Amino acid sequence: MRISRTLPVAAAVAAAGVLSLTAAPAQAAEYSSALKIKGVQYDAPGRDSNKCSGGNTKDEYLTIKNYSKTANVNLKGYKVKDAAGNTFTFTKSHTLQPGDYIKLRGGRGTDSDAGNVVYRQNCNFIWNNDKDTIYFYKPSGARADVHSYTKTANDRDGNGYITYHG
Repeated sequence: MRISRTLPVAAAVAAAGVLSLTAAPAQAAEYSSALKIKGVQYDAPGRDSNKCSGGNTKDEYLTIKNYSKTANVNLKGYKVKDAAGNTFTFTKSHTLQPGDYIKLRGGRGTDSDAGNVVYRQNCNFIWNNDKDTIYFYKPSGARADVHSYTKTANDRDGNGYITYHG
């Protein structure tokens, strides 16, 4: 009798686990990629100014980290896209060693592997200050990572930065 009571409970728990996976939001899905979005500074400090000279688009950035423990990963061919379809493609080689990261910044500047920075060479902001979705694609076109945010739900301290994979 005890075994027959345990089996229905185990089956119910297993079914609940399956249901929670199918109902999970897109950003909860785990993709098979060593590179993931560590965080986003979606709202640059200060008043938004997308002027190439004296603006603050460089203060808006996306941090991408290599979470592999052993593999080096080259960013060349990876793409970042927002909900409106604005896209940035890494066209140059930027190899991230295990645990290394790079900040994809707005504005114009000199890319530097040593400084862990790549500039979009575009002075327009890409991330919305109220809500947006960040898509990160492998060179093959497969998703590497995706996260949606809203300022009210995800930025509890109001500093314009949200951490995802820590």
